[in-house]
Order: sequence, then structure tokens, then C-alpha cells
Amino acid sequence: MKVSKEQIFEYNKKGLENHTEKLDFLAGQLTKKGHDVASIVSKLSEFQVAIPSWALGAGGTRFGRFSHFGEPSTLEQKIDDVGVLHSLTQTAGAVSLHIPWDVPSDYAAIKEKADSLNIKFDAINSNTFQDQKDAKESYKFGSLSNTSQAIREQAIQHNLDVIKIGDKLGSKSLTVWLADGSCFPGQNNFQTAFQNTQNSLIDIYKGLPDDWKLLIEYKPFEPNFYSTVIQDWGASLMLANGCGDKAFTLVDLGHHLPNSNIEQIVSILQLKGKLGGFHFNDSKYGDDDLTVGSIKPYALFLIFNELVYGMENNPQNPDLAWMIDASHNIKDPLEDLIQSLEAIQEAYAKALLVDQNLLRAAQEANDVVKCQEILQGAYRTDVRPLIEKARLNTGGVISPINAYRSFNVREELIKERGRNTVATGL
Repeated sequence: MKVSKEQIFEYNKKGLENHTEKLDFLAGQLTKKGHDVASIVSKLSEFQVAIPSWALGAGGTRFGRFSHFGEPSTLEQKIDDVGVLHSLTQTAGAVSLHIPWDVPSDYAAIKEKADSLNIKFDAINSNTFQDQKDAKESYKFGSLSNTSQAIREQAIQHNLDVIKIGDKLGSKSLTVWLADGSCFPGQNNFQTAFQNTQNSLIDIYKGLPDDWKLLIEYKPFEPNFYSTVIQDWGASLMLANGCGDKAFTLVDLGHHLPNSNIEQIVSILQLKGKLGGFHFNDSKYGDDDLTVGSIKPYALFLIFNELVYGMENNPQNPDLAWMIDASHNIKDPLEDLIQSLEAIQEAYAKALLVDQNLLRAAQEANDVVKCQEILQGAYRTDVRPLIEKARLNTGGVISPINAYRSFNVREELIKERGRNTVATGL
């Protein structure tokens, strides 16, 4: 299934007049306020978010999984689906693979397919939270933190193997997320578990190519509910510092306790030059992996406000790896990903409207009311015409969800693949 340039052109013709009218009005208003509209549109056009290979099929719960049919059952089909997303949005120009779910059988062919769709390979993800077929050792009681040296060595070797796979594809970073922890008091010695993890990560770090980064993810709970070895950004930062200059903290928006001030976390990490990447999703109660911006859109905007400030003022921090990490149990996965991409672009566009100099002056003057007015003024702006313009400039569609349905993408995928295909992953 591919979306042709002719389809996109014909679709856009129908809504072009309405789009132009809305854009002209908004651009006029923003120009009066001193904004460089062309620059904002250009930044939106350049912003790319990686699609996780495991999110292209239906997700699930502990109690059930409900397919949307036509799911990609091979890595080649997954890349085709990312190609559909990218052709519509022009924002999904990368894919993030999870190993061993997505080991290529033919590296040259996979790279050729990705290149043909203008798709790059972003961070590659290891998996030591599941026991794999024919594995000698079990991760039931942990992997990199395990009390058993043999189990730790198996987990280390898996990560080193993942680096080799990513290197063949052109990836430049390894993401490590551990399920290691404990369910009951006294089960683990906290210090031993943490030190074992540090030593294991150092061994993995030594296997990184010179131009690679190690991204260390954290999570306060689940699947263990008493303790998690890398439970918060402080633990991740300590482990990254213990590895070296190429190791960074990775922030997953769902991996925080309710009401955590994530915008403050990312700001401090950027100041210290240790924010490596982002996993976008949304949540109501815990790590719910919901559509980005569906629950707390203002919080997402506030996070982007800090990110924009950091990208402009913290040259010590590297370019960030952006990725969606969500699970779709009742939505068409591709529609959910389109909605997430749209929400990310919207939050980014609104953050670009914040006058940082004016905000800084209000902060210095302790003008709390003015600070709120500046932020909420940007947040209340309908920036969708700017996002539409960015898509049009790069060959995408004005309205991706409507186009997806107009082109009958899911129906075409079912025709090609059948109803009973299942994507690899959780």
C-alpha cells in the first residue's frame, strides 16, 4: 500500500482555498505580533518523529487484544506502513526498531526499501524484559541488575548484538529500558542491583561506535511494583554519568508518577547536557500509553516550551531523538499515530510562538500574571494552518486523518494482507 503523489495532489486541491484563507488570516495576525511565520513553518517542516516498529499493530491489555486487521506481519510491511504515515504527514521520517522483534533477514533490501520511502533508522531498542526462545538464562528476576553473573553477561551480549544490527542499518543510538526491580520488600538489595546495572551498562557503553549515543530510559513502576532499579530521571542521570559523555537520559512521558513536573525535568537535563531523547505518549493514571495530547495537551505544550528554550540556549545538549511510544487497543494504530504526530506538531508550533525574551523579562520582574498571559496566549492560538502549510510545503496532505480515510488505507491493507495477520511485538 502506497499513497501516490497524484492522490495527494487531487486531495489537497479540494481544501486548498479554505486552507489559504485560514493561513492568510493567522499569518497576518502573527506578523503584527513580530513573529517570523516563514521561519516557524520551516522549523515545523524539518521536525521529524520516529515511529516505533511495535506500534504499527494493535496493542493490548493483560485481558485482551483486539486486532484492526491488515496488520504488518513482517519488517518490510512495517516500513511500508511508516511510509504511508510519512507520505501523509511528512513528519514520520524515521523508524525505531525493537530487537529481537525486528531483526532484518536482508539488511541491504531493508535499507533499500527504507531509502525508497525516505525513511531513516532512528534509535534501536534492546529487549531484556522478556525471555527469548532458546535463551539459556531467564530474566524473571532481572537482567542487567541480576545477582547472577551469567544472566548479566547474557543481557550485556544481547545489547552488544543489538548495536551491531543498528550499525548495519545506520542507527546512531541504543535505547536501554529495563524491567528490573522487585515486587516485595527485602527481595533485592537496592545497592547491589544498582551497582550491577551500572557495571553492565559500562560494558555495553564500551561497545558503542564512536558516533553513537546510549539512551537510558527510566520508569517508576511496572512490571515490578515495589521497586524499579532505574526508577526516575536522577537514577538514569547517575547511570549515564557513570558511563561517559556518550550516555544520556531518555524521557518517556508516561514513565512518571501522577502530576510530576516533566517540564522541569527536561529543562534541568538540557542545562546539564544530558537529555538524549523523548518518547511521546499520554496518560491519565499511570503508564497508559495513550494518544499524544489526548489527555494533557497543556502539559505537552509546557514541556515543548522548555524544549524550545533549551534547543536555543543549551548548545551543550545534543540533538534529541524524538519517538512516539504508544499502544493502541481500540484505535486503528495508523490513525492513532497520525493523531499523535499532529499533537506533537501542534505543541511544538505553539511553543515557537512564545516570546522567550518577553517571558524572561516578566520572570525577572516577578510579574507572575504576565508570565501566565504570555504562555496561555501562545497556547490558545490555533496553529493548525501553520502545520498544514508545513505539510503542503513538503508534499504532505492538508488533513492526514481525513485523507487516510478518504484513501481507504486500512481497507486496502486488509485486501493486501488479510484479516488475520498479527504484528510482532508485545
